[in-house]
Amino acid sequence: MKKQIWLERLAYLCLFLFLISLAITITINFRPLYWFDVHYLNILDATTVSQDVLHKNYGLLLDFLNNPFNQTLALPDFPMSATGAGHFYDVKKLFLLNYAVMILTLVPSIWLKLRFWKKGQQWRFIRPFQWGMVIPVFFGFLMAIGFDRFFVTFHEIFFSNDDWLFDPRTDPIINVLPESFFMHCFILFFVLIELFFFAFYFWGKRSLKKRTV
Repeated sequence: MKKQIWLERLAYLCLFLFLISLAITITINFRPLYWFDVHYLNILDATTVSQDVLHKNYGLLLDFLNNPFNQTLALPDFPMSATGAGHFYDVKKLFLLNYAVMILTLVPSIWLKLRFWKKGQQWRFIRPFQWGMVIPVFFGFLMAIGFDRFFVTFHEIFFSNDDWLFDPRTDPIINVLPESFFMHCFILFFVLIELFFFAFYFWGKRSLKKRTV
């Protein structure tokens, strides 16, 4: 009995981690958000390259960050310093770590979902995901009262150096990756998390309602 309890708890943790990593994966690869911000934030005003060239270089950057076999960062239209390139290598490690977490937690997550579904116990998702929905709201509040501080704290937690403090003179790529764009990325991420958590909460509530009818 105790073994089953701990297995379920571990599977719960895996499910939460899977949903979080899935939301991260969607966010970091959702190129339409950047295309939208190119116009919404007037990003072209901060560079001399055309929209097509900018899109091409952004695609090359994402390809480098996503591909574990691509170890060479080359953006033909944006020169880069050693520290600037170093930061993107650090980001790449986080990208790959996220994918590893998503892959490793997939099977336990499916196991838990099937286990509760077969037993008609989807209602057990209600309380964990009810509490889980507080998380995006909490971080959204922190962002609302000061995204600058939130952004800096994020980098202090996930990076062990100051390479992320780009100098536009040596790393003009920072001119086309404004802080507001990253704020929109965080918003998208928290919205996705809220939707994923609500989906499990709603599934549990709907199952419980059927049982009481």
